[in-house]
Amino acid sequence: MPPKYQKIAEELRIHIQAGKFSDAHTLPTEFAIAQEYQVSRQTVRQALSLLARDGLIEKRQGSGSYIRQSPAEPPGQAKKVIAVITTYISDYIFPSILREVETVLAENNCTPSLFATRNQVYNERRILAGLLESPVDGILVEGTKSALPNPNLDLYRQLLDRNIPLVFMNGNYAGLQGAFSVLDDNYGGGRMLVEYLEKKGHRRIAGIFKSDDIQGHQRYAGYADALRDLNLPMEDWQLFWYNTESKARFLAEDLPEPLIQALGRCSAVVCYNDEIACRIEVCMMRRGVNIPQELAIVSFDNSQYSDLSSKPITSLSHGENNVGRLAAELLIRLMQGEACRSETAPWVLKEKESG
Repeated sequence: MPPKYQKIAEELRIHIQAGKFSDAHTLPTEFAIAQEYQVSRQTVRQALSLLARDGLIEKRQGSGSYIRQSPAEPPGQAKKVIAVITTYISDYIFPSILREVETVLAENNCTPSLFATRNQVYNERRILAGLLESPVDGILVEGTKSALPNPNLDLYRQLLDRNIPLVFMNGNYAGLQGAFSVLDDNYGGGRMLVEYLEKKGHRRIAGIFKSDDIQGHQRYAGYADALRDLNLPMEDWQLFWYNTESKARFLAEDLPEPLIQALGRCSAVVCYNDEIACRIEVCMMRRGVNIPQELAIVSFDNSQYSDLSSKPITSLSHGENNVGRLAAELLIRLMQGEACRSETAPWVLKEKESG
């Protein structure tokens, strides 16, 4: 898990690039930032040092941190505003996705306006209603609880009826026609991980998936079909689901006891993402389980969690195909009136020490 100062720096970077502080041209004081994030001022100073190193801010002793100004825009070249709606902003893989989005938008005279739903349908509805009142030039969105029937499709349809270009990334809604998407090959990824483990000699392979996002269902489908096609056992006790509200139980100090018992009867586990895989590794190693000799762990996303684990986690990566960049490029082409189609980002297996 990255240090707190890196997470704070990433979130401040995104806010700066989105123009949150543009009116004052200065960041809040160190004290105010420390209060907001509940950290020490030394942690804040480390975060600000990263931003200064990257040329985003200038630290002036005694007067605070000033945002470096970009060159003035040419007359008649007002930037287009793109609403970027994701479940989270500073957590997990989202900083890397948003960095790529911002880069593509900046290259095309667009600026992002960031929103986070925290995977809550209520928050999504509030954000969409606001966009209908203050229209934007385009929308990039990650679906909220995309595996469940969504009561907000009426607002999405209103936005589409106004011919506002809209692209989904990571997860979308099956019941929404007319929207484009850039999605992971989640089914193929689930199959790929099981096939990899089977070649390593594993036969009893547990699975942990997320139930309220469509990615979890697709990854499970690939996992389950691969077990069937390879004639590997699959019993209900070796499969576990969690959702947004119950995730904390899987990230707690120790795992739920039924999961621990199931992992003890399996030689490998396919995890929904690196965040869950990292917690599995920590808890099982604390119990004396040798990774990967007694339990191989594989996952999705090839995130910082994978590399920072005691035993770096074998994980699926998109390589050069960052979903944020692909989605932003697709949106720009839509805004330019080009003929477009939805895209799928393939996975590449990154074999490491955990499996």
